[in-house]
Amino acid sequence: MSGSGSAQIEVDGTGLRVAIVAASWHETVMGGLLDGAQRACEQAHVGVEVIRVPGSFELPVVALACARQFDAVICLGVIIRGGTPHFEYVSSAATDGLTRVALDTGTPIGFGVLTCDDEAQALDRSGLPGSSEDKGAEAAWAAIATAVTLRDLPRQ
Repeated sequence: MSGSGSAQIEVDGTGLRVAIVAASWHETVMGGLLDGAQRACEQAHVGVEVIRVPGSFELPVVALACARQFDAVICLGVIIRGGTPHFEYVSSAATDGLTRVALDTGTPIGFGVLTCDDEAQALDRSGLPGSSEDKGAEAAWAAIATAVTLRDLPRQ
C-alpha cells in the first residue's frame, strides 16, 4: 500500500487563507478528494476558497495565480493511465508545473494529484467510504503544515 508510513499531520492554521484548486475529470474520485481536503482545512481552522479547473493540466496556471493571493494552495486532480503517452505528458506537466509554482512563489502547494493505472486505484486513494487512503486530506495537511512552518520561521 502506497500510504504505509505516511505522516499523521495535524496543525492549527488559524488565520491562514487556503485555495483548493480541483480538476473536474473523474467526478466521483474528485468528490472524495475535495471532501477530504475541505474536511482537513476545517479541522485546521483555515479559510478556504474552492476553484475548479477543467483538468490536471490546468492546475499549475491557476495555482500560480492563487499562490499570489493565498497562504497555501492545495491542488487536486486525477490522471488515469490510458493506451497513449498522454498520461505521461499530463502527469509530467502537472508535477513540474506545480513544483515550479511552489519554488518560484515560496507558497506551499499541496500535491493531491493522483496518477493511477486504473480507476480502482484512484478510488482506493480518494477518501471515499471503503478507500484505504485519503489523498485529498493528506495534500491539505501537507500544505497547511508547510504554511504554518513558513509563518513561524524566525525573521532576520
